[in-house]
Amino acid sequence: MKVSVVIPVYNEEKYIKNCLDSLMKQDEKPDEIIVIDNNCTDKTIEIVKKNKNIKIIKEIIQGMTAARNAGFNQAKYEIIVKCDADSVLPPDWIKNIKNDFSRDPSIVAISMPIKFNDICFILDNTIPFYIYLFIPRLMTGFYYLIGPGYAIKKNVWNKIKNEVCLNDKEVHEDIDISFHLKKHGKIFHDRKNAISSSARRMINNPFSFFGEYIYRFFKMYWNHRHLI
Repeated sequence: MKVSVVIPVYNEEKYIKNCLDSLMKQDEKPDEIIVIDNNCTDKTIEIVKKNKNIKIIKEIIQGMTAARNAGFNQAKYEIIVKCDADSVLPPDWIKNIKNDFSRDPSIVAISMPIKFNDICFILDNTIPFYIYLFIPRLMTGFYYLIGPGYAIKKNVWNKIKNEVCLNDKEVHEDIDISFHLKKHGKIFHDRKNAISSSARRMINNPFSFFGEYIYRFFKMYWNHRHLI
């Protein structure tokens, strides 16, 4: 089982090195790392180029969905693993993902919890993640995929890539892909494979994180309910 890691980036010079370093220190190395340059104007790509084995592709359409899709379409291997530039992955991350898929062929995707690494009073704690997703979990019956890190099967991506929504202003791209994936099999939540990530979105724009994000989820749930 081979793994392609996809990392969309837009001006991530502060975070990308730690993310890449954590990938290079994996117990089982990814077979491919693809960084999608979504029109960076800082030193992000310069930092990425210091790792000669990383493939860089350019996506001129601005937005997470377009960048993610470009990376997924370029991925060569049977498992696509997506992470954000501010994600720091545990050393057994890739190994755990492979083990999860190997145990159950009905699994089409793997979600995982998030720990925030820059809020001192909740460091190394997944409780806020589970509180935030408590109501969505009750409504959908599963833990949907979250941007900082998840894994999907490439062959299932090929089945849904022309169905997923493309407008970042209308959907959460990772929740949207979860709804489309769900009809093809099981989304397994691996509680033991937690990712460390920045809480910058919550800190810098709390109204959006606790207001707009939640409103958009309920809107998406209503529009996608036929897929669940």
